[in-house]
Amino acid sequence: MDGLISIHGDAGARERRRIRTGAFTGPTSGLAPGNVQANLVILPRALAHDFLRFAQANPKPCPVLAVSDEGSPAFPSLGADLDIRTDLPLYRVWRNGELVEEPTDVRHVWRDDLVSFAIGCSFSFEEALIEDGIEVRHIACDTNVPMYRTNIPCVSAGVFHGPLVVSMRPLTPARAIRAVQITSRFPSVHGAPVHLGLPHLIGITDINKPDYGDAVPIHADEMPVFWACGVTPQAVIAQVKPEFCITHAPGSMLITDLRNTSLSAL
Repeated sequence: MDGLISIHGDAGARERRRIRTGAFTGPTSGLAPGNVQANLVILPRALAHDFLRFAQANPKPCPVLAVSDEGSPAFPSLGADLDIRTDLPLYRVWRNGELVEEPTDVRHVWRDDLVSFAIGCSFSFEEALIEDGIEVRHIACDTNVPMYRTNIPCVSAGVFHGPLVVSMRPLTPARAIRAVQITSRFPSVHGAPVHLGLPHLIGITDINKPDYGDAVPIHADEMPVFWACGVTPQAVIAQVKPEFCITHAPGSMLITDLRNTSLSAL
């Protein structure tokens, strides 16, 4: 991966320092424009190999950007000063599949057998959409992106199985076509949409009640457009019930030093 993506600028480090001190605790969409953001999954060593296999079998929702060394809170390829225990605005701590805590720092639960996975995030391709003149509704509304559990099963691997989670952005048909073209260039951050319109066909019964994030208005001339989402592992964790796990809180991402432009496949 290091040969495909470059490190540039200090915007990511600046935002991480702000988050680390507690000066920022909200959703990270729109922060450090141009910098790659990542979802986070942290598991004990005993489950890490199965999760890597799961991610490789489900590259749309779980495109792996980096994997840490066991017990290390660092991701050197994502940021020289990065500390995975402190540099996200909000975490989720899971025990036996139950969400037990949402802290702003996970040093108190850190273990030497933990392996961290940074997974590509759709916030990265939003920059390209905005540059093309496409409004990203949750950014315009200053809210979190709406996310939904679907009836689409992921490919199982080892102990891991569960439903695909999607994020949604409302677009006119013309802009939806353009969004497909643009996001197809970014397979490392979920790539092209997985579904357009007709949310009931993928098990979403009420578009105004997302399972994660915030609802956003959908105008009369727009359709909901759905991308595979890096919150998918959290729906899987709720089903598989590992004895211990840490994830990001939906919308509260790891801001890296990588540049979004370096992830384009074209």
